[in-house]
Amino acid sequence: MTTSFRIERDSMGELQVPADALWGAQTQRAVQNFPISGLTMPRAFIGALGLVKQAAARANTRLDLLDAHIARAIDAAAADVETGKHDAQFPLDVFQTGSGTSTNMNANEVIASLATRRLGRAVHPNDHVNMGQSSNDVIPTTIHVSAALAVRRDLGPALEHLRDVLRVKEREVGTIVKTGRTHLMDAMPITLGQELSGWRTQIESGLERLACVEPRLLALAQGGTAVGTGINAHADFGARFCEELATLTGIPFKPGRNYFEGLSSQDTAVELSGQLKVIAVSLMKIANDLRWMNSGPLAGLGEIALPALQPGSSIMPGKVNPVIPEATAMVAAQVIGNDATITVAGQSGNFQLNVMLPVIAYNLLESIRLLANVSRALADSAIAGFKVNESRLAEALDRNPILVTALNPVIGYEKGAAIAKQAYAEGRPILEMAEKMTDLPREELAKLLDPAELARGGIKGGTSGGG
Repeated sequence: MTTSFRIERDSMGELQVPADALWGAQTQRAVQNFPISGLTMPRAFIGALGLVKQAAARANTRLDLLDAHIARAIDAAAADVETGKHDAQFPLDVFQTGSGTSTNMNANEVIASLATRRLGRAVHPNDHVNMGQSSNDVIPTTIHVSAALAVRRDLGPALEHLRDVLRVKEREVGTIVKTGRTHLMDAMPITLGQELSGWRTQIESGLERLACVEPRLLALAQGGTAVGTGINAHADFGARFCEELATLTGIPFKPGRNYFEGLSSQDTAVELSGQLKVIAVSLMKIANDLRWMNSGPLAGLGEIALPALQPGSSIMPGKVNPVIPEATAMVAAQVIGNDATITVAGQSGNFQLNVMLPVIAYNLLESIRLLANVSRALADSAIAGFKVNESRLAEALDRNPILVTALNPVIGYEKGAAIAKQAYAEGRPILEMAEKMTDLPREELAKLLDPAELARGGIKGGTSGGG
């Protein structure tokens, strides 16, 4: 507990601030006003905010607006914020003023305190650190910057890793034939390689979707200041800022084509969240397939055995659960929920400013982080190491009455349905029942009903039937 305080002043008067805090009066007011959730702005957001303040100081120096000594002190202090050295100095709740002004001033005050210590003379949080800026363009800009960095550094590589692991596993089990399923019911045969190729393509499509959003994500609101007109900022500030930020990050950020859109809407954040939701849906589909395939081992499908990672029950000895697919499904549910929050928040652009910016930032970055982490877990702890129960797959294939579909071009749909129904009723292989109920030679039937050939698709011969 802090027992020592100092007095700070702002336009509303005096108040006590913890003596060891780097922040000032405006941050302290927000600490007192918003004891709501205990959730603070994500590390990725605070780091990006440090980068924004660095780039702003450099741009203002290039424009001969900011003293070079002050600019260097701000630059160094902001760099420390970017690397996380002062994360404890960012205590504000996510649920705060809708513009994020409290968090912007938190950064301005912390960086000004650090720069003052470094320089040996006063650096002002508004006049110097916030020069040419408003919370109304800083926070939308930081949402874009933090999301772009997180996608490039974390989510993109994680999805690429999952794609690569799927590709390796696809080759490893590619020729093994299994019963396909539609409506959770037995259907025509496929190979495990074909099944995994569907998963892999889902992930590849997710990567393509992220790439499609990036041009709009790299377009920044910085330079619009309070309402989009650029009041109190140099006319070239936005362009110079993006150049400096590109140098700092290696990412080609550029000014948004319309500052009024950049401040008043969060359509790009909504768009990105929508693509994250699609990825979440893909991961949930893959996770649920794995859970079904692993089910049993005796009373379920038992097609594969996922790696045994931990005991599955506090009461049933020997039980092992599909914990990684379950965690993946929970992450997907969270991301879908986050998208609903971002969607509601995105429509809260009242005239010249969106007023749910902090909650957009929090949920967007949480979705990116969760998807990145769980994609690697799914790849490394579930997909890479699962074993195939080939005997179980072969047994199910032999008794799959749906194989009769391959005879449709030869004997017609109605005859095929009768054979399938009888084979199922008697629990006999479809080959035996087809031999009994048609005049086709066993050798020809075996060729027509070969699951491996059927998995390749196409008509294998014969006349047109009742398809």
